[in-house]
Amino acid sequence: MSSTHTKSATIEQHIDIEGHVGIDEHIGRDLEYSAAYRWQHWIRAFSIVALIATGFYIAVPVITPAATNEPTNFLYALFRTWHIIIGFVFISAILLKSYLFIFAKKHVNERAALKDMINPIVWAKQIGFYLLINKHPKLKGVYNPMQFMAYLLFYLMAFSLIITGLILYVHVYHEGLGAFLYEPMRSVEVMLGGLAFVRELHHMLMWGVILFILIHIYIAVYNAIFIREGTIDAIISGVKWHKRV
Repeated sequence: MSSTHTKSATIEQHIDIEGHVGIDEHIGRDLEYSAAYRWQHWIRAFSIVALIATGFYIAVPVITPAATNEPTNFLYALFRTWHIIIGFVFISAILLKSYLFIFAKKHVNERAALKDMINPIVWAKQIGFYLLINKHPKLKGVYNPMQFMAYLLFYLMAFSLIITGLILYVHVYHEGLGAFLYEPMRSVEVMLGGLAFVRELHHMLMWGVILFILIHIYIAVYNAIFIREGTIDAIISGVKWHKRV
């Protein structure tokens, strides 16, 4: 390949702040998120929305079918069934993401964020960036320390939701997986103080996830505006834009 072709391959289209399209050889693109990461992110996102919607109905059944003598209007049971089905989809996505974070070679940039999380200088610069005091710090990983702590809290809530959800599940389904999980889940239920508290904890954790979602969306939009690296686009395409060194 000629030198002309080699050079042109490194040049990317650049859109400036006024919307004009130009050519900038100092802007490059890198694969930030693998296909597996992006799939599990959106599966997890849609399952969370569906679980919140069905969970609200299970807690407060605001819609009731018309009374009839025929045993056919099982709307509450339908909502609970979908809640359980989607719950297992959510469990699968959480387990997949946990596996990718711990073992996958393509996700080493996520594990590298641990170094930034324990670095007080990066913490100070990151807080300064959100306060519009200084530029975004140079990171070793894909997450800044505040993001990493937020994700850590989210996964603690997610696994707690899974455990409390399975405790509630074994009280409804007594065969198959329900029978297999019954004894260990009953032991955890006793340690937590009983079924009433488990249900209350499940609800409180849901509100924690809702709060996380609001903050997550706000920070994603904030970073997309001020960092301008295609932060939101990356979770769809997997690609982020970076200045070449």
